[in-house]
Formats: sequence, C-alpha cells, structure tokens
Amino acid sequence: MPLFMYQAAYTAESMAAQIRDPKDRMDVVRPAFDAIGAKVLAYGYPLGDFDVLVIFEAPSETAVASLAVAVGAGGAVRVAKTTRLLSGQEYVEALKKAQTVAPQYRPAR
Repeated sequence: MPLFMYQAAYTAESMAAQIRDPKDRMDVVRPAFDAIGAKVLAYGYPLGDFDVLVIFEAPSETAVASLAVAVGAGGAVRVAKTTRLLSGQEYVEALKKAQTVAPQYRPAR
C-alpha cells in the first residue's frame, strides 16, 4: 500500500477544547483512518508549524483525499498537508528511470 505523511495544525478553538479535555487525539481519530482502510504506522505531536504528524499506509490517493476532506470539513484544523512518500524501493526505481530522462532534459541557462 502507498505510504503517506499527514501534518495538521489545530485552530485556537480546537487547542482550547483539547486543554479542557486532554487526551491522545489519535485514540479519537483512529476510526477515521480505519474507515478508509489505512494502517497508522507512527504518529506524534511535533513542536513547530504543525501540531500533529501521522505516517500511514492507505489503499489509494482517493481514500486519503476522502480523509483529508472529512477532517477539513470538521473545522478543528486550520491548515493541513498530505504528502505521498516513496518507499526505498520506489525511490530506487525513480532513480533508475531518471537515467533515461536526464539526458532528454535541458535546463534553461
């Protein structure tokens, strides 16, 4: 299954609600990942621009988009970013394909 990274920053209202009722949000939102057939591999709460980061596998980009739309519609997130990650094998395949593309590409100089 394809690998993804989801990062989100909460709204001030959402952060205030979490302060009033502290809990690990992954316990609350995991059913949404389950609903799209995703498997959460790792997650955490980084310091910086984003408040939550989730690494997960999902069956398709369409499934991931449905999750992103549902989360966005919920109103608790002010900004989110979903990134498709390549596995090591996929990256090596891309490097090999680049061997045939690179000679055809001419950068503007």
